[in-house]
This record gives sequence, structure tokens and C-alpha cells, in this order.
Amino acid sequence: MSSDGRLQGRVAVITGGGGGIGREMCLALAGAGAHVVAADVDEGAAASAATAVRDAGGSAEFAALDVTSEESWVSLIGRVRDDHGGLGVLVNNAGIFLLRHIDETTEEEWDRVMAVNAKGVFLGTKHAAQLMRDGGGGSIINISSASGITGSPFEGAYTASKGAVRLFTKSAALRFARDGIRVNSVHPATVDTSMVDVLWESDPNLRDNVLKAVPLGRLARPEEIARTVLFLASDDSSFMTGSEVIVDGGMTAI
Repeated sequence: MSSDGRLQGRVAVITGGGGGIGREMCLALAGAGAHVVAADVDEGAAASAATAVRDAGGSAEFAALDVTSEESWVSLIGRVRDDHGGLGVLVNNAGIFLLRHIDETTEEEWDRVMAVNAKGVFLGTKHAAQLMRDGGGGSIINISSASGITGSPFEGAYTASKGAVRLFTKSAALRFARDGIRVNSVHPATVDTSMVDVLWESDPNLRDNVLKAVPLGRLARPEEIARTVLFLASDDSSFMTGSEVIVDGGMTAI
């Protein structure tokens, strides 16, 4: 892994770092010189991502993290402070998807989606910002979704959670701008990972229908989302905060 130096000397925490998109984010940010902390509720997956980064010549460690638990966040941020002295980048990537009509969604399902997708972003931002403020600034990137911009009849809880991330990002950007902390959101459409394979199994026509709705005619690749995150993490986006970057193949332009 040859570093392009854009994030040299910075520490980056990536939640959901063990998953397909999160793993690519770990590789991309490490490739720009960051020391990456792959944080995931699945500690084995996080360890695997960190190993992949190191095997590629980058610098990485892993951590177990339940994004819905404030105690878990306090522990992780405290560890980063003690071990590294500061934090340059946080990517709030951890999230879950629920394909369910509103009238078929249970209260427990709603609460779970909101806890991971929205509360997790709030807690991460809250605690990371304190450490970034002490270090003179940083970049927080919140992974929302194209579904956080447009409605959907079959993913009400998910769209609500991702819409919450979209506007929370703007509020956080205003709150922390004077501290030198930039906060932006990324809005991908469906990304071609193993996680979405379950969706295709649930409905044999779903993949074709999704592809028909994408003007570019294909799904996003994980590395395309990771490169967008790298841009927002780096000084290439130094005058951007409170922005939403849409990576959806043209879907929201329709």
C-alpha cells in the first residue's frame, strides 16, 4: 500500500468497519496515510478488516463497538485518546437495513433501526467532537443514504433513520464549525455488497427493478463510496461542512 499522504499522521475511526463498505473505507483511508481503527459490533469482522489493512502495508487496529451504547463509545474514544492523543476523522458508517412496509413494521423493529442508524451517529459525533475539539479540529462523515432524501413505501423506518442522519449532520456542522470540526453526510444508493444479496433472495424481481431505477444502470461499488469518504476526510474538502454528497448513479435526479 503506497500512501498518497493526504491523511498522514491522522487517526481515523470507522464504525461498521468490518463490513463490505466499512472495510473498503478502512483500506482507502489507510492508503492515504491514516492510522485506522476498525470498530464493529462484530469484533471478528473488525479484526479481519484491520488485518487486511496491515497486509496491504497500512496501519490499523480494531475495536469492539456497540454504536447504540454510550458506555461503549466512551470506552472507545477514551482508548483513542490514551493511545494516540487525538482523533482526526470519524466515519459513522455502522447501520442496519429493514425492508418492511410501515404498517407491517413492529415497534421493536422501528426502535432498533433508529437506535443503530440515528442514535449511533449522535453518540459517535458527541464523543468524537470532544476529542477533536481538544486537538484543534477534525472531520466527521456520517453515512446516510439516498433513501434519506427520498421516500419509500417499503422501508419507512430506514428512510426515517437516514433522514434523521441528514439533518442531524447539518445541526452538528453548525454546532462545531468554530471548533474546526467539519461534519458532512454521504448518501449512497444501493451498494453491491454481500449484505444486499439477502434482499435479492427475498424477491427475484427486486434486483432488476432496482437497476431500472438507476440512470447509470448498475449498483454502486464499495470502493466508490470509500473514495467519497476519503475526499471528505481529507483537506481536499476543507471548505465543506454541513454538505450532503449524493452517490446514487443519478437516482435522486429523476
